[in-house]
Amino acid sequence: MESCQLTLRVAPKSAKDAVVGWHGAALKIKVRAAPEDGKANAAVIELLAETLGLPRKSVVLESGHASRDKRVRITGLSSLDVQERLNIVAK
Repeated sequence: MESCQLTLRVAPKSAKDAVVGWHGAALKIKVRAAPEDGKANAAVIELLAETLGLPRKSVVLESGHASRDKRVRITGLSSLDVQERLNIVAK
């Protein structure tokens, strides 16, 4: 099964949940949830899974549990598929 890693820059406590675009080499994501008790991490996983059309179990937070900079593993899609589904053009 295909999988890829994605580096994220997360902005918690935002006005809305949204995939913003690239912030350097990372994908910037905004979530309404506060960064306490894993709420923001859960919101990031839910937003990515919904945006990519995948079940939540296909998006796993690998590192950055307590940081704005996170790395997730996405199972079931290649990195090209992820970029296409996010409508983001690779640099």
